[in-house]
Amino acid sequence: MAPNAYILQIFALVFIFLPLTNSNHFKFPAIFNFGDSNSDTGELVAAGIESLEPPYGRSYFQIQSGRYCDGRLIIDFLMDAMDLPFVNAYLDSIGAPSFRKGCNFAAAGSTIQPPTAQAVSPFPFGVQVAQFVRFKARVLELLAKGKKLDKYLPTEDYFQKGLYMFDIGQNDLAGAFYSKTFDQILALIPSVLTEFETGIKTLYDQGARNFWIHNTGPLGCLAQNVAKFGSDPSSLDELGCVSKHNQAAKVFNLQLHALSKKLQGQYTDSNFTYIDIYTIKSNLIANYSKFGFEHPIMACCGYGGPPLNYDSRISCGKTKVLNGTSVTAKGCNDSSEYVNWDGIHYSEAANQYVSSQILTGKYSDPAFSDKMPFLLNIKF
Repeated sequence: MAPNAYILQIFALVFIFLPLTNSNHFKFPAIFNFGDSNSDTGELVAAGIESLEPPYGRSYFQIQSGRYCDGRLIIDFLMDAMDLPFVNAYLDSIGAPSFRKGCNFAAAGSTIQPPTAQAVSPFPFGVQVAQFVRFKARVLELLAKGKKLDKYLPTEDYFQKGLYMFDIGQNDLAGAFYSKTFDQILALIPSVLTEFETGIKTLYDQGARNFWIHNTGPLGCLAQNVAKFGSDPSSLDELGCVSKHNQAAKVFNLQLHALSKKLQGQYTDSNFTYIDIYTIKSNLIANYSKFGFEHPIMACCGYGGPPLNYDSRISCGKTKVLNGTSVTAKGCNDSSEYVNWDGIHYSEAANQYVSSQILTGKYSDPAFSDKMPFLLNIKF
């Protein structure tokens, strides 16, 4: 069964129960997003730090859109489901982008902690929060000058009524495996989350009251990590994923969940929703054929062929000379058959599946399955 057909069946079942729902619970006027490549809608590309070539974007935008995917990301599906436009990247200033319904500060390669000299992104969580503070201050300055820019900017009350979304931390863990032992990585997690908590507190002081936090996915199931750290079969689990990477992700998620509960208790006038992305993605990889996929780990766009089709020396869409021969990392014929797009990021089809599971409300704390917030304006 194709992934789209499976997801449509989910929504058909959900619509049966719509009379029981409260559709107003998640009617947010704007979204402010913070994260890494899982939700970057053009930030790192707009900064001129990286470029993306075809076949990025081919499944939906027809051209590269600054997203590390063949099409839409999870955040795009969630925005669509909330009847909001795709959120523009903070640094993407060309073409008079509208920030009326929010702004995206997420940048590929970003970490929660300050970046190392080898980091891809100079925009860690603290910098993204600082960008938001600047964004808000500038918006209020412009609004005070008159109504000329109203259609491009959020109103002042949107900063309190809006939803603040977070999907970050994956790169702190994944990057640490290149230089630290497993025990050192586990010992690092509390300081990473302290940095995250500091950013949340700053946003709260800026008026944020609605927080939506994604935990990190099964890092050990990404082709990049399997290629680098999975050469010894004993390091892999029954799904072919690197065990220690996934163990670290689970520990991180347990502590992130505890922090979310702590913050909810501390800020009683706010709403903190924790989303278990790890379980959703793990279920997809373990049961990929049930959901219409044919390849759970192998990259659609890459070089090297099965079993991983991933070579760290050449990125998706690029052409390089390897071993004296010019080669190109090309896309597969049908990316909807693949969970993984380029060895690091999920395909649009996989992102759509993950979004459909988020929307059930079963993977959040607190659960919102009794409210089904997003289901009145499904467009996919």
